[in-house]
Amino acid sequence: MPAQRLPPLPFPAAGRYATFRVGGAVRDRLLGREPGDHDFVVVGATPEAMLALGFRPVGRDFPVFLHPQTQCEYALARTERKSGHGYRGFVVHADPSVTLEDDLRRRDLTINAIAEDARGNLVDPFGGRADLEARLLRHVSPAFVEDPLRVLRVARFAARFAGLGFRVAPDTLALMRQMVAAGELRHLVPERVWAELERALREPAPSAFLRVLHECGALAEWLPELDRLYGVPQPPQYHPEVDCGRHQELVSDMAARLAPGDSVVGYAALLHDLGKGVTDPARWPRHIGHERTGVPLVEAVNRRLKAPREHADLALLTCRWHLHAARALELRPDTLVDLLERLDAFRRPDRLRRFLLACEADHRGRSGHEADAFPAGRRLAAALEAARAVDVRALIRPGMDGPAIAARVRQARVAAVAALART
Repeated sequence: MPAQRLPPLPFPAAGRYATFRVGGAVRDRLLGREPGDHDFVVVGATPEAMLALGFRPVGRDFPVFLHPQTQCEYALARTERKSGHGYRGFVVHADPSVTLEDDLRRRDLTINAIAEDARGNLVDPFGGRADLEARLLRHVSPAFVEDPLRVLRVARFAARFAGLGFRVAPDTLALMRQMVAAGELRHLVPERVWAELERALREPAPSAFLRVLHECGALAEWLPELDRLYGVPQPPQYHPEVDCGRHQELVSDMAARLAPGDSVVGYAALLHDLGKGVTDPARWPRHIGHERTGVPLVEAVNRRLKAPREHADLALLTCRWHLHAARALELRPDTLVDLLERLDAFRRPDRLRRFLLACEADHRGRSGHEADAFPAGRRLAAALEAARAVDVRALIRPGMDGPAIAARVRQARVAAVAALART
């Protein structure tokens, strides 16, 4: 990694107090990535001093302010002391005596505990730059164990930086296992778990998120339905990767590749095969009916995580009907129309698009099949186009009631799909 000074950036001042850029912006610039938000720490100031300089307070639990011109976030240097369970059980201390090193010590990972002053000089008391070079996700201090949300955050960073070769440091993974064993993750609320999962699904390699959580035991704590997939075999002639857990990792990464940033598709792909985790071992490696046995499991996950409606609905539909989509080239025209109706595709064509992306991720999320085409998906998309081209108004005759109209429309749609198949 080059050791030269970072290129200069606009560095809005906070009066006469020491101000440092911190966190992800410094980390990403050192990695040669485009920084996102720029966050700053102010050392030696008080809330009253910040207000006098024109900053606007936004922090509820600790002193955070918005710069009056740039709208960047400025936080007063602070320390945290554990006072209870979970991620909210902290007493925050912020006053002019808190040093920059004190503030950096409370952060989760060394790569996030690097600061930069206005001249581009780095302050790196915990070896974050060395860990960037070594591609390690390492905790800053033993205080890491005080916040259970950090287990999920480390896994999410693993998903973000997997393509750069990052891995979780063994001593950090050991701490994460201790936290899980101590029951700390049970104090997290569903909304925070969902937020981390949803962000992980938008990262380039969600497989790393799953793998890290599986290795430290956190996946079994919050998503046991997914954890059960690891170690379950499936037919090698269809799944050269054999292990259902490995298949799910491949599917999740393929979903991120096919629909980058779309967590709705990612979530549907994530839960599509949960039924395989409850197959009677006597029936392994086959999983007949897993698309049906998986439905109540998906419903349970949706409730536990309080998943948004759009995510929850597509996950259920993908679990139940992904095998129909895979066999679309073999299905009769009336069965294809039935499937389109179950997906509500006539009113919501974008749902079919996302459904097919999740199904394609399943099809291509297999060892050696990453470049496969997915003609079944094209077949279903074409069937919808043909069926939607039917002129419903032209089919309605005076005196026809609702059921008669529906039957006539369905008949015409089936005929249109059948004609498509002939051509």
